[in-house]
Amino acid sequence: MVHDITLILTITSGLTAALCLGYLTHLLRLSPIVGYLLAGIVVGPYTPGFSADLGLTAQLAEIGVILLMFGVGLHFHLEDLVKVRRIAIPGAIVQIAVAATLGMLVTGFFNWSWQAGLVLGFAISVASTVVLTRVLVDNNALHTSTGHIAIGWLVVEDLFTVIALVLLPAISAGGVVYGWDIVMTLLIIGAKIAALVVLVFWLGSRVVPWLFARMSSTRSQELFTLTVLVSALGLAVGAATIFNVSMALGAFLAGMVVGRSEYGQRAASDALPMRDAFAVLFFVSVGMLLNPQTLIDHWALVSAIFLVVIIGKSIAAFAIVLIFGYPLLTALGVSVALAQIGEFSFILGAVALSLGLVPKEAVDILVAVAIASITINPLLYRAIPLIDRWIAKRPKLARWLTSRLRKNLLKDRKAGHVVGHSLEHHAIVVGCGPVGQTLIRVLTENGIECTIIDLNLETTRRLLRSGVHAIYGDASRKEILESAGVKRAGSLILAASNIPDRKELVRLAKQLNPGIQIMGRTAYVRELKDLIDVDPENVFSGEGEVAIALTETVLRSLGASSEQIDRERKRVRDELSESVHGDPANRGSV
Repeated sequence: MVHDITLILTITSGLTAALCLGYLTHLLRLSPIVGYLLAGIVVGPYTPGFSADLGLTAQLAEIGVILLMFGVGLHFHLEDLVKVRRIAIPGAIVQIAVAATLGMLVTGFFNWSWQAGLVLGFAISVASTVVLTRVLVDNNALHTSTGHIAIGWLVVEDLFTVIALVLLPAISAGGVVYGWDIVMTLLIIGAKIAALVVLVFWLGSRVVPWLFARMSSTRSQELFTLTVLVSALGLAVGAATIFNVSMALGAFLAGMVVGRSEYGQRAASDALPMRDAFAVLFFVSVGMLLNPQTLIDHWALVSAIFLVVIIGKSIAAFAIVLIFGYPLLTALGVSVALAQIGEFSFILGAVALSLGLVPKEAVDILVAVAIASITINPLLYRAIPLIDRWIAKRPKLARWLTSRLRKNLLKDRKAGHVVGHSLEHHAIVVGCGPVGQTLIRVLTENGIECTIIDLNLETTRRLLRSGVHAIYGDASRKEILESAGVKRAGSLILAASNIPDRKELVRLAKQLNPGIQIMGRTAYVRELKDLIDVDPENVFSGEGEVAIALTETVLRSLGASSEQIDRERKRVRDELSESVHGDPANRGSV
């Protein structure tokens, strides 16, 4: 009973502190991750007051790591890497090598072993997916050449992280392993990984779709969500138990298998709340590891590592992007976006610490540098125009940096224009019943690109086979709306009358894209209250339209004039609209 209370107190205190400090950092326009890390420090053993159970928090954080890696696998698409492979692959490799080398040099100066320096250097080479994506979105750069390169670069870093997590046990086996011993160890691990990959993809491509199809046919949200959780945890634990590799790798492969199926988008939306909750506990557990005294004792090393992350990594990325002939602004954007560390750095540091590869101080340093870099990164990104103008005022420097880029500049601008314009007239249609099918036909015939979101799997399959962009999932989930391109869409049409949570769907759509035009329908007039935030002229109810149609038919059969029919039609609309909106001035289509 005491243990149960300790568990509840640990979870409650950690999440409460994360909520308060996460909200505070959000108000300060900083990443909430900073707040979560600070929350860990507050409830940790090195600060006064209540101290959460570090062991329990670490165990819960393991689930967070699994779900984080599962999420990476879900969104890992080879085509994203192929598009920018010529710069992302060599760029990421060079930047990782530079960071690892600088990490070894800096830690070597402070008398650390080369293994510890290598691991720490590799950990600081990996940027945070969460932070990078948020910075790009906040600055409207996600769908530009800068965003594409940065995301592709990050995909390569994530892949190297997965490889590193597998190789760390080999590096630590028996202390230092030399010569043929380490070669044989790596070959054995490589064979295990190959067997795991083959088994997961061969078996997963058959079992996972069958399992998800059975659960989807039940139309139970709970069973589908449970299937997602079991897939992630089951494959992760199986990989560690049977193949003796990291659970993170098993979760990553599980995510790739599910992500390749037609259930990928819905699985991602269902996994997101679980992933976020446990990821918060992961960041809290990392913050609990930070001993402020370590920062005082090793302030010089912390400062040096911070400079490597902010300056060393940025210069390496900046140079690579320029060498490959991209514009100055693109080089600045990519280099600044990657100048931070986050969740994967902590994962590498925690695994290395458990294997005895790095001292306890290494995790403290990673946490301190992460807090500092995540805090300053958005500010640095917003300063890019100032940096660009500063360079422009120095003609010699500008000519030296841009001389080789003139041929690529026009091409890059055109590419950026296409990216921004491609979905200018994009419409999202929720539901593909008779109304939805009619709308899709009309939109397509008039050259308007549309994406359909539907919870009927067979309908989604049919649309995909016919060449229509369709997504299987719940439209009231943020992840599903973002996958459909709601941030760039011009219209959102609620074509189904039985959407479970219309109010939440409208709220999310407005939050993600304040300028989007929303149109919707319901079966009954009373249900229009769910769409009260939508322009009254853009909402309809089957019950109201039938009443209006019958009124017109009756009046016409009685010989009423067109003016009389129009007047009565307007009166009926006003009465029905007033019953919903409560204000005669709000005249809606009901």
